[in-house]
Amino acid sequence: MRKIVTLFAAATFLASGAAAAAPGSGAEAKLAKALEGRVAGEPVRCLSLHQIRSTRIIDGTAILYDAGRTVYVNKPASGASSLRDGKVMVTKTGTSQLCSIDTVKLYDTGSRMQTGWVGLGEFVPYTKVKDSPAS
Repeated sequence: MRKIVTLFAAATFLASGAAAAAPGSGAEAKLAKALEGRVAGEPVRCLSLHQIRSTRIIDGTAILYDAGRTVYVNKPASGASSLRDGKVMVTKTGTSQLCSIDTVKLYDTGSRMQTGWVGLGEFVPYTKVKDSPAS
């Protein structure tokens, strides 16, 4: 089976995420801010790779997969402490899906050396809430 190597990170996206973070704020606060105005759905085990537009790392906590109106949050089952802004995520899959059994290698953008890995967990979808008219 043909392996698809997917590179999940654009330096500009990671840089903008790091710049937007307030000094001294915790990872959970950053995650809450990223999910503001969204509602959680039922977790899913796999995502189609072509629906993912971009990714963002929340230090030591989670990976956000942006699929347009929906953002999928993955809190890795193992290795979450390796997650840091400025890392490049590389995933090798045997299919066109990213699943909870896959692993993601993390590389330093400067040295290009592997700095860790994570074992993915389930993907929790967070969808934007439609504004309701004032009562």
